[in-house]
Amino acid sequence: MGLIRLISPISPISLNNQNLMSGIKSLAGDTVVYGVSTVLGRLLNWLLVPLYTYKFATAEYGVVTFVYSIVALVLVLLTYGMETGYFYFANPQKGHNWKDPAEVYSTCLVSIFTTSLVFIALVGAFLPGITDALECSGHQSYVMIMAVCVAIDAFLNIPFAYLRKNNRRMKYASLKFINVCVNIAFNLFFILLCPWLMSRCPAAVDWFYDPSYGIGYIFLSNLIATLVNLLLLLPELTGFRWRFNSRMWRQMLVYSAPLLIMGLAGILNQNVAQILYPYLPSGGDVMAELGVYGANYKIALILVVFLQAFRQAYDPFIFSRNKEAAGKDGKYDMSRDTIYSDVMNYFLIATLVIFLGVMFFLHFVRYLIAPKFWEGLVVVPIVMMGEIFFAVFYNLSAWYKLEGQTRWGMYFSLIGVVITFSVNILLVPYIGYMGCAWGTFGCYGVMMVVSYLVGLRKSTIRYRTGHILSYFAIAAVVYFLGMYALPAISDSQWLLVPARLLLLAAFCGIAAMRERKLIQFVKSALHRK
Repeated sequence: MGLIRLISPISPISLNNQNLMSGIKSLAGDTVVYGVSTVLGRLLNWLLVPLYTYKFATAEYGVVTFVYSIVALVLVLLTYGMETGYFYFANPQKGHNWKDPAEVYSTCLVSIFTTSLVFIALVGAFLPGITDALECSGHQSYVMIMAVCVAIDAFLNIPFAYLRKNNRRMKYASLKFINVCVNIAFNLFFILLCPWLMSRCPAAVDWFYDPSYGIGYIFLSNLIATLVNLLLLLPELTGFRWRFNSRMWRQMLVYSAPLLIMGLAGILNQNVAQILYPYLPSGGDVMAELGVYGANYKIALILVVFLQAFRQAYDPFIFSRNKEAAGKDGKYDMSRDTIYSDVMNYFLIATLVIFLGVMFFLHFVRYLIAPKFWEGLVVVPIVMMGEIFFAVFYNLSAWYKLEGQTRWGMYFSLIGVVITFSVNILLVPYIGYMGCAWGTFGCYGVMMVVSYLVGLRKSTIRYRTGHILSYFAIAAVVYFLGMYALPAISDSQWLLVPARLLLLAAFCGIAAMRERKLIQFVKSALHRK
């Protein structure tokens, strides 16, 4: 969010636009709460990875990785775009005549409550087969716990959307934070405290704690945190008459269907490798290999935390700018506004700095996971570069969002799914989880290139392509020097650490010299304060 606040006024249109500055400051106040709560929650949950990798075997963590990949997919199916549908129908829009936001809210609640109950019933009816399919044989409770958990999470998406729509941002952020804290607390309780008490005072815990339940306590902690959220959201679920408008519901489904497809494609692009892996012959213990890949994939997600913060701010920003920067005729000439090119440059610089920082100091970062997982560290640079491609792709999404052509986002995502499936099916049987990493790289790389090429024909936004590519080239040279040239001279960390710090500083210095406009703006902003 801080990045957005710094770069947004740089373009020729925005430098003298005080109204836009005021709007951005207001936007910052809204998005920083949602962004910080989401990113902080993801970061804190991410910090559970060391606990899991040090306490559980690689195969056990492979089961956790696999189950949560399925959960992410099921959650999109169970919400089926209704969250965005609620925002659309609860506000006056051309094309529908629903006047009562409470009726919209109630219809969404009834819809997802019903489908969530049906989902739980189906899982219960076919529990043995589903348990075997999820590699949880002998632990049907794992599957049932997560089925209930994902069903409740899907249902709670609507009251959370209600809080956002009514600008109750502090309650939204507080509940998200409480959910994370409760989840972490119970993970620590079951995985660390209970075994310690069991060895010293077994009578205190042996009446409820079973050491053989293992990773099941990860799922149980998740369920407890979700139930706490449900209790805290009861005020948003009571005090009004629940109604169901079938005609409105049908219109909402029509509106939400493309969003469902786009959401499914996006989740598949993120998780298809983990979902497919147990079913592809790799020549080894597939769940152990999946555990290794999943743990190292988490290291690469250091970059995703930054991307998540950016995404929380970017969409509200571009729509706000579309309104504020419109001319007297009410139209917004994107071809005259260089802000999108500026955002792309600065955001790319930030992601490349994170990439170089993680790779240069991976020798220390690797201790975030147990040594038994280190064999998979080779996937980290490939997956991280794939995530950078996705970051560029996300920046490129401005044109079709602003012009109401979101179907293009769906097309690009579906292309990505085809690439991901193809690369995984072709490579995993021969090179194991390295095939998953190259699938992520290829998927997001193709999506980025295709989105850029289509944008050249469909959009008036123009990016400084040569300028952007030059940063990739500079980063590649710095990476080669730090990862290959320096270790060839000496493998001493006493030499490598300061030398790599100097290389990282050099990259930042080059970027600063090339982006004088940003530096000048930061200086002037500080001077005004």
